[in-house]
Amino acid sequence: MKVLICIGHVPDTTSKIRFTDNDTKFDKSDIQYIVGPYEELGLTRLLELKEAKKIKTITAINVGLKETEATLRKALAIGADNAVRVDANPTDALFVAKQIAEVCKKDNYDIVITGKESIDYNGGQVGEMIAEYLGVPSISSTAKLDLDGDKATLVREIDGGKEVIETSIPFVATAQKGFAAEPRIPSMRGIMQARRKKLAVVAAVSQDEKTKTTKHFLPEAKAACKMVDADNVGELVRLLNEEAKVI
Repeated sequence: MKVLICIGHVPDTTSKIRFTDNDTKFDKSDIQYIVGPYEELGLTRLLELKEAKKIKTITAINVGLKETEATLRKALAIGADNAVRVDANPTDALFVAKQIAEVCKKDNYDIVITGKESIDYNGGQVGEMIAEYLGVPSISSTAKLDLDGDKATLVREIDGGKEVIETSIPFVATAQKGFAAEPRIPSMRGIMQARRKKLAVVAAVSQDEKTKTTKHFLPEAKAACKMVDADNVGELVRLLNEEAKVI
């Protein structure tokens, strides 16, 4: 069984975000990039399933320019068997999904795993779009995955409980917190082995531009915090009523 894990190349959460070109483009300078945390959980669970001999190979994929190869190499160091980079600037979710779907069609992957969303744009669209392009079932925001032959059992967290879903292969699933207990950290041996693992670069397929970024905005700065003495309940009530206007 061949599995494809989509690897997000995203800024570290401690990065200072800036924009260029009249706030229409993200400033990549001085940014430390990491594997998306949801994708790390997805890869970790796939490695567990591989160790249990329920899947055979794990391929990591990213749509991006050469700068993303370091992130793919980290996925290889964690344990992916090989990697593919689609050589293109990822303009939007639809473009990314189209590129990944075309790779899937060519190489016949049984399962595709993505993170539930990237932690930069937080779109949460790519996984479902890949499934639509491939014409296979899509299970979003999954917290557990297990395999039994050509059947899969997935668990989704919903309001007030959990939803258990069974599906046949092939399918696409998006991973969220709980998909694996903790993401794996690359070992020194894994880092050394990653240098020898295959990282293929493929050309992108043509895709009409469907969206255009007109402007980026930073969130408004948080207001200063007002401290109220624990014994001064009256002042706290007044502030909540007159300033915060929540009561």
